[in-house]
Amino acid sequence: MSNCEEYPSAVVANNGSNNMSHDEETNVDNWESEKLSQIPFKVLRGHRDGVNSCTFCANGTHILTASDDGTAKLFKSHGVKLVTNFAAHSSPVTKITVTKNSQNFVTCSWDKTVKFWDLEMGKVLWSGNHNGIVMSQDISFDGKMVVSCSDFDNTIKIWDASNGNLIHELIDHHAQTPTCCTFSPNSQRIATTGMDRATKVWDLVSKKVTAALGDHENIISTCCFSNNERYLCTGAWDKTLRVFDISTGMYRSEGSIKLERGHAGCVSACEFSSDSQLLVSSGYDKNVVIWDANNFTKKLSMKGHGGWITDISISPDKHWVLSASKDKTVRMWNIENYKQIPMVIESQRAMGLKITECVECGHSFSIGQLEDDAEFSKCVFCRLANPERNDLPSVM
Repeated sequence: MSNCEEYPSAVVANNGSNNMSHDEETNVDNWESEKLSQIPFKVLRGHRDGVNSCTFCANGTHILTASDDGTAKLFKSHGVKLVTNFAAHSSPVTKITVTKNSQNFVTCSWDKTVKFWDLEMGKVLWSGNHNGIVMSQDISFDGKMVVSCSDFDNTIKIWDASNGNLIHELIDHHAQTPTCCTFSPNSQRIATTGMDRATKVWDLVSKKVTAALGDHENIISTCCFSNNERYLCTGAWDKTLRVFDISTGMYRSEGSIKLERGHAGCVSACEFSSDSQLLVSSGYDKNVVIWDANNFTKKLSMKGHGGWITDISISPDKHWVLSASKDKTVRMWNIENYKQIPMVIESQRAMGLKITECVECGHSFSIGQLEDDAEFSKCVFCRLANPERNDLPSVM
């Protein structure tokens, strides 16, 4: 028997009221906007309780969500149509992740289980058990492993994704409840955060902790790697994010980069864009913040949720940001043209910066107002990839 129900009709956005009938919902425009808002967005509705997790899948064409109502849902991005409802768990679902090929997804829950699903069939392929609430989980980039963490014995478990067999178990990996676990892009390291204010990087080859990071002044709630594997970002209840240059090891001598004044409440989630150019964070202050990952300056804040924001996700093309909230909704923000917003332009000017475009890769990057666009025609990544003398700016 399948663990899913098919929904033939759309669950789409409304004009701001949460009390519309189904017939009214299906006859309104999918686009919504707050007064004076310059970022268009869509709203996904359908969960009966707070939404804890969200992620893009199928190259950004679909969205997976997970909720306190015990369900996971699959939406189409275009038209925000509800496709499938998965009766996932008997308790709140804390996290949902998807494989890179979007054939499988994983859920975890307060019911102490981790479940590995076939997305198309809507069936659970295997289920793993913890002794306590499963706080978080992730799938390795190569799709071969699943990592999960629980609160009872502060345990990290690593599972074989093909059959659910337990590969490694790290008991008391943190001194207090672990809050997040995630794989590095090369699938060789696992970063975990905890209520003990510690971030640990565990190496799957040496089977040892290769980095123990601190710097936060309160519980660390989330972490993420940049796709180029240079940075590890952490977010905490102290309202800040910390960025560690783990590729060069510069954090050992110079410490982490502190990102503050972005959130007025606990940071709940963070994620780098696929090209590692942007960093997006969310918090219990109901804000989504976009940061420039080249100089780690704040670019934009997006507000509108009526409850804590619990999770975020960035589409592969960087045109959309998802935010999940305790207000029972998921918002889909269109940030494709955010650089043209006057507030963003003015912010760049205030910092003495202007935006130019790399002639080689097409990515935008910041340079000083007085610097010559012709001299800085390529971004730093393209210059370093081809370090010919005429590619580098003169120091004379």
